[in-house]
Amino acid sequence: MNRQIIPDISMALTARGLVKRFRTGRNTVEVLKGVDFSARHGQVTMVMGPSGSGKSTLIAALSGLLRPDQGSVSALGEDLWKRGAGRIDRFRLQHCGFIFQGFNLFPALNAREQVALVLKHQGLARSEALRRAEEALDEVGLTSRMRQRPGELSGGEKQRIAIARAIAKRPALLFADEPTSALDGENGQIVIRLLRRAAVEHQAAVICVTHDTRLEAFADRVVHMEDGRMLAPVALAAGETV
Repeated sequence: MNRQIIPDISMALTARGLVKRFRTGRNTVEVLKGVDFSARHGQVTMVMGPSGSGKSTLIAALSGLLRPDQGSVSALGEDLWKRGAGRIDRFRLQHCGFIFQGFNLFPALNAREQVALVLKHQGLARSEALRRAEEALDEVGLTSRMRQRPGELSGGEKQRIAIARAIAKRPALLFADEPTSALDGENGQIVIRLLRRAAVEHQAAVICVTHDTRLEAFADRVVHMEDGRMLAPVALAAGETV
């Protein structure tokens, strides 16, 4: 009798054999070299590695921003890269939150408007989008700053707005690309604690890539990447490891 493999429902994302190449003039550079990766709901998975190791390319491939040349990504139970471009865009809008080192805030909008904007793109009515934006800003400790524009805020406050914008969507997948690189130690710890809260309280699968070793202690799981390859064993679905 064949043993039935029961899928691991806690696994939010699984990638197998990811390869990505870029052409530079006559040369081809392989940035991802057969990468396997997984992340669970309710956990912070930290991808550590030096600059140029392929971490940002990995996040782009996992989140539907950059199509890999080889390999597959199963996101929330579906093969991400078998979807058409429009369906991938909708998947990111509905299920993914993003936090980048550059904040990506609009200079003319205040904090509440920054967060509400993406919710309105999801189809929420203006009143509901503003209510959810205020809740998210309160969660990151910025209730008193929600009517301030980016030019009136510190770097740490800007990053907390970016986190509020991401968690207000209530994403199943939360991607953070070097979220503390522009921050001092105190603000960096605030940011990573907020990412942990997103995992624990909202059950998001948080995938954070960084070369900031201060953050390792806050992760549920740490994998190391170098020269386009994973150096540490990675747990995959159905009890497999690589």
